[in-house]
Amino acid sequence: MEYDPQNAFARILRGELPDIRVYEDELTVAIMDIMPQADGHVLILSKEPAVEIFDLSEESAAACMRTTRRVATAVRTALHPPGVLIAQFNGLAAGQTVPHVHFHVIPRREGETLKPHGAVLADTEKLREIAARIVAAMPEGAA
Repeated sequence: MEYDPQNAFARILRGELPDIRVYEDELTVAIMDIMPQADGHVLILSKEPAVEIFDLSEESAAACMRTTRRVATAVRTALHPPGVLIAQFNGLAAGQTVPHVHFHVIPRREGETLKPHGAVLADTEKLREIAARIVAAMPEGAA
């Protein structure tokens, strides 16, 4: 898969599409998934244009992992799920739907079925409320 600079995440990073951010640093951005599989589903995007994790520089790959851990910690603190799913897909066969490296942080609860991936648009106000809780729980200090 070739990198498409018009993919949705590239457009979000350029400010061409709206998003609800919960975190940003020099190399990454964390946004609420607008079609979440569970309440509190956050996406961590690399600012480096790359389709798969294999295409990322070492610096960007490490930054993505730091941000993913930071966001997962905030999600756990803010929403108190008994589990947190962290996922990252590479290639169509693996389920990657946007050709831009990103990580999923999804709160999990026993017996709760995940919504279909990328299928149901969430209420924006509900996303903003959850995002505010996650931001308030974000660990202090450098990522």
